[in-house]
Amino acid sequence: MLMSNGYVFVVITAAAVIAGAAVASAAGADAGAQRFYVAGRARGEGAGIYRGRLDLDTGRVTIAGRAAEAEQPSFLALHPGGRTLYLANAMREFQGRPGGALGAYRIDPASGDLARLNREPSRGTSTCHLAVDATGRHLLAVNYGTGSVIVRSLAADGRVGEVTAFIQHEGHSVDPRRQKGPHAHSVNLDAANRFAFVADLGLDKVMVYRFDARVGTLTPHDPPWTAAEPGAGPRHFAFHPTGRFACVLNEMGSSVTAMAYDAAAGRLATIHTAGMLPEGFDGNNTGAEVAVHPSGRFVYASNRGHDSIAVFRVDPDTGRLTPAGHASTQGKRPRHFAIDPTGRFLLAANRDSNTIVAFRIDAETGRLEPTGSAAEVPGAICILMVPGR
Repeated sequence: MLMSNGYVFVVITAAAVIAGAAVASAAGADAGAQRFYVAGRARGEGAGIYRGRLDLDTGRVTIAGRAAEAEQPSFLALHPGGRTLYLANAMREFQGRPGGALGAYRIDPASGDLARLNREPSRGTSTCHLAVDATGRHLLAVNYGTGSVIVRSLAADGRVGEVTAFIQHEGHSVDPRRQKGPHAHSVNLDAANRFAFVADLGLDKVMVYRFDARVGTLTPHDPPWTAAEPGAGPRHFAFHPTGRFACVLNEMGSSVTAMAYDAAAGRLATIHTAGMLPEGFDGNNTGAEVAVHPSGRFVYASNRGHDSIAVFRVDPDTGRLTPAGHASTQGKRPRHFAIDPTGRFLLAANRDSNTIVAFRIDAETGRLEPTGSAAEVPGAICILMVPGR
């Protein structure tokens, strides 16, 4: 059963107040700095979550060291209260059974150190993405290897709790090598906390679920999905700050699909698809991450192979994307990147060259200019901006 709009508004406002207080406190402590964490999927003893700092005046990045050890770290997410970090572990086996894990870590507000609270099974292999709902009461995650979606409750102290929903995707698409079965790759909630969107690379679909935040359940919506182009391989998903549009990054197609979003109905409608690669490039490439600038004027998407960030301008009326150039990430295989909350800087995580590279964002054109600063993180795979110095 869906919550009433009034109830949703109250819950989201409460979460925003808590998070806003944390941000305000951090800004008072050091207005010129932004804390971030990096999941580093290094081989051997280097794997874990690393703590970093971005100077918002100079664009200099520094890594303070490893905040926590972690096996096969994948994606990071933050509780709306700003005091708990969540990690998807993409291992093949956990607690003697096939599947990955979902871990909770308490953030020390002064030092940024992490203390693991607990870990629970993800009930699927290659757990690759997760999100916390706006009430802070549930953690949603997807398993790429087995193509499933799981929801677990969150305790008052941030610990990962019981399973409240589990959905196994079924089917396949056109590529005989990569799309023999479902491969759920990301999960995102809309601003109203009413609908969850799961990009499934193996099915060439963005699945749509009604989300009940009171009990943490998922119910297939009507229609239950929006189809991608055959063989596109939808991977990651991002909403425009107005809530009127969304973008889907297609990993296999090296493209971004712009969509219109009807928030009341929970429905997506394809506007068009824009390529991520420059004309004349004929090498191997896969898309990885997509993000919308806080201003809503630009969209960014990372290329693995061309090793760049593609820049697009966004038409504020139609949501259409216009290519606006590329910036080399100055490294190899940029699996992820993140934009700081002020919209001034972008940090690119080059997995295969073990670096975090900083770029200044031109507020008028959206173009990226290297700040000249980079830091080392073994197997850098995901960046999470958080409140704090």
